[in-house]
Parts: sequence; C-alpha cells; structure tokens
Amino acid sequence: MIDRRLLQHFDWILLGFTLVLGGIGILTLYSAATANADITVIKGPVYLKQSYWFALGTGVMILLVLFNYRWLSRLALPIYCLSIGLLVAVLFVGKEVSGSQRWLVLGPVSFQPSELLKISLAIMLARYFSESVTEKGFPLRELWKPLIWTLIPFALIVKQPDLGTSLIVLLIAGSMTIFVKIERRSLLCLTSAGIIGSMVAWFFLKEYQKQRILAFLDPQGDPLGAGYHIIQSKIAVGSGLLLGKGFLKGTQNALSFLPEQHTDFIFSVLAEEWGFLGSSVVVLLCLFMVVWGLSIAVRSKEPFGTILALGLTSMIFWQVLINVAMVLALVPVVGVPLPLISYGGSSMLVTMGAVGILLNISMRRFLFKE
Repeated sequence: MIDRRLLQHFDWILLGFTLVLGGIGILTLYSAATANADITVIKGPVYLKQSYWFALGTGVMILLVLFNYRWLSRLALPIYCLSIGLLVAVLFVGKEVSGSQRWLVLGPVSFQPSELLKISLAIMLARYFSESVTEKGFPLRELWKPLIWTLIPFALIVKQPDLGTSLIVLLIAGSMTIFVKIERRSLLCLTSAGIIGSMVAWFFLKEYQKQRILAFLDPQGDPLGAGYHIIQSKIAVGSGLLLGKGFLKGTQNALSFLPEQHTDFIFSVLAEEWGFLGSSVVVLLCLFMVVWGLSIAVRSKEPFGTILALGLTSMIFWQVLINVAMVLALVPVVGVPLPLISYGGSSMLVTMGAVGILLNISMRRFLFKE
C-alpha cells in the first residue's frame, strides 16, 4: 500500500517545471522541423520522436519515484560499473557519426552511454561523500577514490571524442566535491592541476576541436568554416530583438543558415522566434528548476539525499549554462544539449531520470528525523 504521506509531500512544483520545459522543447522542435524541411527529410518528424522520448522519460521518472532512493546508495557500484562497461563497449562496437563514436545501437534504437554516466557518477560520489563527510573538509589523500572514479569515464568519453560531455562530468564531480568541503590546500592543488591539465590537453585535442576554440576567439577568421556556427547563431539570436519574429517565422532556421538547430543550437531557434522576452522566460524557468533542486538538497534530512540532489541539480545547471553561453558565443562550441528542449532520446531519458530521483528525495524527506 502507498503511504499517504508520500502523496502529501509530492513535489508538484518540480514536476510542473519539467512538464512546461518539455512542452516548450517539443513546440520549438516542431518549429525547427516545419520551417526547415531538410531536418524532417533527414531525421524524420523530430518533434514526434521527441514526444515519444518525453513520454518514455515520464515513465522512467515515475519508476524512479516508486522506491526509496536510499537503495541507490546500495546499488551505486553496480550502476557505475555498468556505465563504465557501456562506455568501453562504445570504443569497440559503437556507431560513428560525424567523426565521433558515441552511440551504442540496439535494434532500431541508439543511445549514448555517456549520458547515463552523469547520473551513475553522481550516485557513486554521493555515497562516498555521505559516508565520509567531515566538518573540517576532505584532505587530498581522501579524494583519490573520487578522482579515479571521475577520471576513468572522463578519459573514455574524451576518447570518443565528446569534449562537451567530458566537461560536464568534471563539473558535476567538482561541484559535489566543493559542496562537501575540501581543505584549502587540497583545493589549491586540484585547481593548479586542472589548469596545467587543460594547457597540456590542447596538444591532444582533435584538429576540429582546436578550430572551434580558435573560432570562439576570432569567429571572423574563418566565417565559412569553424566560425560559421557562432556567426549564424549570433545573427539568429540578435534578429529576434525584443519580441521575436513569431512562431514558424524564423528566417535563419527556415533558410538553413542555422546549423544543428534541432540539437545544440535549439535555443537560437527559440530566441529568433520569441525574442529576448521569450528566451528569457525559458532561461528563468531553467534557473527556477535549478533553484528548486537546490532547495530539495537543503531540505533533505540525510547526507546521501542532500549530496545526490546537489549533484543532479548541478548536472542540469551546467548543461543549461554552457548551452546558452555557447549559443551566445560566450564559450566555445562544445556540443552540450539544452535539457528537456534539445532533440535527443538519451539526454531526455537521463534528464527525466534525474528529475525522478529529485522528486523521490523531496517526497521522502519526512522519513528521516532532523
């Protein structure tokens, strides 16, 4: 029998944010596919596919609400090992698209294991930190396990290559580590190592990745090549002005000037059609969702729930921040989807799964004493 208290504590506000953003995503994809026939020809009716993924994601969300989230702590290692195994499988039997080998194919369905890794890493780190939390903060000698758990998937994802997802993995781990507090000396050591590592990483980047970074610094240096994405995105966003051109009336999208308008640059389509006001509403909805996720972390009455909620919320936050900043040419193009809005089944299922876990933590906080 279902405990009535679970229904009384159900988080309708978080569910509302999720449904609204998912609906906006499907509507924007309809515009992108209808105004640009090339997408429909190549991808099929993406808005219908996204609707199916959203419905399936809702099912995943419901399943993750039904059991006590504390079970995830016990299953953390198997879930993490499964994710690593899938990432290894991608290197050998993964499907290659546009020079990147990121997908596993199961019959008619393909998915990105790197998306699942985001949640599994958050669960793994939440278990470790919750069992070892200290007021003084973690010294460097106690961070070697989280560091290994983070660097293994990071290296596997970089190998695909997928710079955007690998960056999100580091940011999730970094956010959770800072939240549980580490010693100042340890923080300085890790920060220095990160800076040096990023400088060394330049020599291991693919040529197209280097071109994207150089294009970010000087888009006009190669306006028809590496700088094309950024230039066209800025034109689309700027042409929307205050109120936008109207639904289905975005010219950058319709004339195929805007690349990847149904995935990484879906926000450009939205900004062109709905202008500054419309796009600001979407950004605010995303930020409200993040703030609400943080409030779930604060209101949780036990360490594992608090740290896990923080990790999942940081996953959503960093993806929103990087995607919008990328579209506005504030950061290099790294291929990060906008949660619940960009087209993609793997991203949709993982985001809905994260929402399901957050709902679970929120509605079961009364089970734990202060």
